[in-house]
Amino acid sequence: MPATWVAGADGCRGGWIVAFAEANSDDVRIRVLSKFADVFAAPEQPQIVAVDIPIGLPAVIGPMGREPERAVRPLLGERQSSVFAVPSRQAVYAPDYGAACRVALDTSDPPRKVSKQLFMIVPKIREVDETLRGAPALVPRVFEVHPEVAFWRLNGGRALAEPKKVKGRPYGPGLSLRRILLAGDGFSQSVTGQAAPAGAAADDLLDALACAAIARRLLAGRATPFPDPPLRDGFGLPVAIWA
Repeated sequence: MPATWVAGADGCRGGWIVAFAEANSDDVRIRVLSKFADVFAAPEQPQIVAVDIPIGLPAVIGPMGREPERAVRPLLGERQSSVFAVPSRQAVYAPDYGAACRVALDTSDPPRKVSKQLFMIVPKIREVDETLRGAPALVPRVFEVHPEVAFWRLNGGRALAEPKKVKGRPYGPGLSLRRILLAGDGFSQSVTGQAAPAGAAADDLLDALACAAIARRLLAGRATPFPDPPLRDGFGLPVAIWA
C-alpha cells in the first residue's frame, strides 16, 4: 500500500517549518522550507496541507472581524489573544504599515487599524494567497488552521490552561502540555521532543505538528470548519479555520 502523506506548516524565522506525517503510520519528517510552494514539491507529495496562516481575505471587515476569528476566539479562553484580527485584502497588500492602517480604516466597520503582530506575518499571508490564486488546483488541498485551535481540539474541546510563551519566551509547562496532547494523538516522544531544525524554534515545531494533526483529521473527514459552512472571498478562496 503506497504511503499517504499530509503536512502541517507553520511560519518560522527560516521560512516554513513543515511536519510531513504519514496518514497510516507514525512516520513524521520535519523540515524547514524557504517557500510555501516548496511543500507541494516535497518528495512526500502531501495530499492535504494544513497551514497556520489566514486564507481567504474579505474586501471589507465587519464589526466583529473576519468570520473565522469570530468563531474560534470564544473557544480558547485565555489563549484567544493568539488569534490575530485579519484586515481586508487591500490592507494586506498595502506597501507599508502606515498604508496598511489607512486602508484598513477605510475597509472596516467600525474602522480598525492593523495590529503590528498581524502586520509582521503579512508577507507570509501574501505568499500563501499568491500561491493559491496562481495554482487553483492546490486550493482543495490547502486548509487554514490555527495551532491553539488545534490544541483545543486535541484537548477534548477545552481551552489550554498554559501558554506556550510568557513575555515572548518559551514557557516550559506550556510546551510540556502541548507535547502531552500531541502524544495522545499518536506523535512519538522522539518527534515531539526533538530539537527544532535551524531556522525554527521549539514552539514552531510543536505548532507544525499540531497543524499536521488537523491535516490527518481533514484527510479522514473528521475536521470541522469555523464557520460552518466555510465562506468564500472574492477570489473563491475558502474562509474558515479547521479543527
